[in-house]
Amino acid sequence: MKKILLSFLLLLPLKTLALDTGLETAAEGTGLKTIDSVPEAARILINAALSLLGVIFIIMIILAGFKWMTASGDPKKVEEARDNIKNAVIGLAVVLAAYAITYFVFQALGVEGFNSNGGANGGGNPPPAQR
Repeated sequence: MKKILLSFLLLLPLKTLALDTGLETAAEGTGLKTIDSVPEAARILINAALSLLGVIFIIMIILAGFKWMTASGDPKKVEEARDNIKNAVIGLAVVLAAYAITYFVFQALGVEGFNSNGGANGGGNPPPAQR
């Protein structure tokens, strides 16, 4: 029985890979762009990972602050909370350095999405009212 279950679990992904879900057609119909190159996929993955790390930083700061506030004057707990905050800030510095490195590398490679057009709406033509 274990062999049958194991072989079923190993072969099931092969059947699901053969399915045509129609998602590409739907994405093209809505104007969404599919990933065409490895650098573009890397850019998306790196942006997602760095965003997740930013959220983790915020959670660490909140938890360390909560630990500090509930320390009740215990110097050991206060010191532990301070160390947690210090480590979170060091981690944020590492994440920002990683973002800067990926930004400059992808700028050099000319990967879309890492260009500096001046902000969210920046660069390009002025709004229609100013033309």
